[in-house]
Amino acid sequence: MPNISSVSEFLLLAFADTRELQLLHFALFLGIYLAALLGNGLILSAVACHHRLHTPMYFFLLNLALLDLGCISTTLPKAMANALWDTRAISYIGCAAQVLFFVFFFGSEFFLLTVMAYDCYVAICQPLHYGSLLGSRACAQMAAAAWGSGFLNAVLHTANTFSLPFCQGNAVDQFFCEIAQILKLSCSVAYLREVGALVFSFSLAFGCFVFIVVSYVQIFRAVLQMPSEQGRHKAFSTCLPHLAMVFLFLSTSTFAYLKPASISSPSLDLVVSLLYSVVPPALNPLIYSMRNQELKVARHPMALPSTALCC
Repeated sequence: MPNISSVSEFLLLAFADTRELQLLHFALFLGIYLAALLGNGLILSAVACHHRLHTPMYFFLLNLALLDLGCISTTLPKAMANALWDTRAISYIGCAAQVLFFVFFFGSEFFLLTVMAYDCYVAICQPLHYGSLLGSRACAQMAAAAWGSGFLNAVLHTANTFSLPFCQGNAVDQFFCEIAQILKLSCSVAYLREVGALVFSFSLAFGCFVFIVVSYVQIFRAVLQMPSEQGRHKAFSTCLPHLAMVFLFLSTSTFAYLKPASISSPSLDLVVSLLYSVVPPALNPLIYSMRNQELKVARHPMALPSTALCC
């Protein structure tokens, strides 16, 4: 029976069988990747180069842009290379590294989104305590906690997954090394250990989601009491997309890992994985910055300054 030592590489899912469609997928992914690089790169340069953006909100936004770049750079370049060179192979070490970095960036991002919801809650609901609760040291500690938690979570899942023996072949039914698909290749009951770790991680993510929802309930209650209709409109138009992205982020990843086997199919798994691994890093710059007047001012120095919302 082949075991883990006999697996030297994995075969990723091919997007198409014909060369023309492979090149089309390459061009599509290249466009998405370049858009993500441009959008997140603009956020990084704007926050780093403009002193007036050195505030807690933009500090967290800078961290989010870094995580988005890491997340999408872990999956899309390899998928584009495979489509361009008409191959499916990824080395065993490369697959393990992809799992490690993807889970690291992905987990850290969701923890950071929770921190950003807290930042918005304090700014709107407790503005008099904002400076004391979100000083520079507190912000650095919360960001470090998000990155550190994501890294520990990634090490746990990577170690559990690649300590398993594989005897069901080496074909991964996904365009990147996804834990849920790799577990299907295992023939050992030890895979239940990783399943338990996944359930724990999603329980923790659900707790973060509940915290975000409760925070925004309090935020909306405070916003509805604002006397200015324009202020209420800006708050809702900025915060609702954030909630929508958090919901997409969590619901699609939860569905990918916890869906019943009876409804699983390669095409459905592919669509779901694209929704949670590619769409958020590409859309986050649009959601969090393109509606933000402070960043518009940073990109266009001649524009008149205005005040941005915290969300």
